Amino acid sequence: MPTVLLVRHGRTTANADGVLAGRAPGVRLDDVGRDQAARTAQRLAAVPLAAVVSSPLERCRETARAVVDQQAGAPPVVTEDGLCECDYGRWQGRALRDLAKDPLWPQVQSQPSAVTFPGGESLAAMQARSVAAVRRHDAALAQEHGEGAVWAAVAHGDVIKAVLADALGMHLDLFQRIAVGPGSVSIVRYGPHRPEVVATSTDAGDLAWLRDAGPAGDAAVGGGPGAGAS
Repeated sequence: MPTVLLVRHGRTTANADGVLAGRAPGVRLDDVGRDQAARTAQRLAAVPLAAVVSSPLERCRETARAVVDQQAGAPPVVTEDGLCECDYGRWQGRALRDLAKDPLWPQVQSQPSAVTFPGGESLAAMQARSVAAVRRHDAALAQEHGEGAVWAAVAHGDVIKAVLADALGMHLDLFQRIAVGPGSVSIVRYGPHRPEVVATSTDAGDLAWLRDAGPAGDAAVGGGPGAGAS
């Protein structure tokens, strides 16, 4: 199957202010976030992307456009509702320092699989629809572009953490152990037997090796020679 690059949007004004933006409209990248998106786009410029799929929210579409602008083939940005931010309900728009005092906060930290945000979505439902969206696009791109295709999914921190947890075979209750920084790139390859998590939350490094990576196969016993080995 193809390789998916899970790209978190760059920093926003809400991130900088410690506010849970959720699905609120008009939340855009700040100056730092635009620099992060540009840096990520430069890293991905060496990799011909078969597709760039984005959450419909502005901060992800801004990041996705930065990526596409650095692509020689300039694939169009496709929006995907399944990659949208979690619906935090009445938590949306509130300061994280205040939410940390909410009785639900400890459960969000220790047992997220049991959490449904008041007036919003459950974290389990968010994981189910985001994983389904990634796997659906991955399968479609394999048919259209071949098993060696590489594509980018631009989404949100909790969404990417949930997708990574699924790929790692982790219970959702453990997904808070995963950190995904703004503008970072995580790499997952859905092989014939299992997903292969190649990298998480990288914000530097050469990705040109992905041009010749080929489809994921059996795991190399002993770890193999590593990326870029001839």
